[in-house]
Amino acid sequence: MSRSPRPPRVVAELGRPETPEERATRLATNSKNYRARKTINNLVYALLATLGAVIVLVLIVPRSDTPLDREIDYATVAAQVQPGVDEPLVVPALPVGWRANAAQWRPGGNDGVSSWYLGLLTPKNEFIGLTQAVDANPTWLAEQLDKVDPTDTISINGVDWDVYRNPAPAADRGNFESALVTEAGDSSYLLIGTATDEELTVLADAVAEHINTEQTGTEQNGSNE
Repeated sequence: MSRSPRPPRVVAELGRPETPEERATRLATNSKNYRARKTINNLVYALLATLGAVIVLVLIVPRSDTPLDREIDYATVAAQVQPGVDEPLVVPALPVGWRANAAQWRPGGNDGVSSWYLGLLTPKNEFIGLTQAVDANPTWLAEQLDKVDPTDTISINGVDWDVYRNPAPAADRGNFESALVTEAGDSSYLLIGTATDEELTVLADAVAEHINTEQTGTEQNGSNE
């Protein structure tokens, strides 16, 4: 005895059997939704895996306990650099409370200007960068000072210094609030930073002492020849 064919399934949403076209549409929609859910799940799994890898790297990479503003013995660094430099490097004698967090010889780049650089922190925890540039040119100096013109000239310990003030809004000045510049021999000395005028004067006085000593030595050598 043969079975009679099963009647079409009634779809609850429709209240009747669905047509072939409706069934095809339903299957296509279900397939699309499945693929979309699978893509989102894969993305979530990938993000979790990446996060896990980052956490592992953070845990296994050793970290130094050395502070970022560690003090540098700039006199020792200068002594190491000096044999390869003809110009006597400035090593300012500064009062207690001053410290250096950088000391390096910078070979000339595209501008061809080599320089001795000290990053100094003052007793008031302000910053001054001291650069002794050898055979500097006006273009180099203008770039260091954001093309600002000098506003005054002052004498400190017998040395004349050009004074610069950054006219930019305070939020845009960075580490350039004020600067002092002088030249002696083949060197240009640039003091630039956020320190007060009093602290800039302390550093300028120490640099002037170096300049005066070198000039005196040069004059004595000249008279002995």
